[in-house]
Amino acid sequence: MKQKQIQTNFQRIETKYILDRATLALLEAEMQPYLIPDDYATSTISNVYFDNDDFQMIQDSIAKKGGREKLRMRTYVEEPTDDSQVFLEIKKKCDEVGFKYRLVSNLTSVVNYIENGLADQTISDERVKAEVEELQERYVDLKPKMVISYERYSMKGLEDKKVRVTVDSNIRYRDYDVDLTSGRYGLPLLEEGQVIMEIKISGQYPQWLADILNKYGLEDQSFSKYGRAYLKTKKRMAQTLKS
Repeated sequence: MKQKQIQTNFQRIETKYILDRATLALLEAEMQPYLIPDDYATSTISNVYFDNDDFQMIQDSIAKKGGREKLRMRTYVEEPTDDSQVFLEIKKKCDEVGFKYRLVSNLTSVVNYIENGLADQTISDERVKAEVEELQERYVDLKPKMVISYERYSMKGLEDKKVRVTVDSNIRYRDYDVDLTSGRYGLPLLEEGQVIMEIKISGQYPQWLADILNKYGLEDQSFSKYGRAYLKTKKRMAQTLKS
């Protein structure tokens, strides 16, 4: 079995497009000569986002304060258990360039580290620990606050392997039962039939990609799954209070 190489630090520009499936099909046909499936093309992704009870971290991110950080635990295991492999990740932005730092651990160890400050041998990356400690000072009492899960199809450039295009579909979220071992279920994040296409690249778009996006008049959108999930949760709670 091919051993997956795990990259722990990233610096790249990420642009997102919310599309209907008909438009996606047209784009995929246009991009087909330039892209190939990634080494792990299809995956199921489940995330837990950490925040405090007031959701201050995501509110600051939406308001574009500080580094617009997000702290999450991610797994590619379809039915995760307490000892499943997870990634503890910090995402932040500076001048629209995205940075991501992560370490590999297990579900129990990550939750124990974030909630209780107990770091076992898997919580060993000093850069990640420093970033987490800074967030814990700014946002007191971090805990699991949101689950977001989806299916992803990933492609990379045929010639330029630094170009990556991903398509996320069937995106679900929940602010209750915030535990990855409870399964992938929740409320729909997008309208029916919509997907998110994301382009990730470390420099300028190649000309072929810019030409395709211009042909269909596509403009990138500022979009955060966690941000959208928080706003939908806030709206739902406000409606519940009124009723």
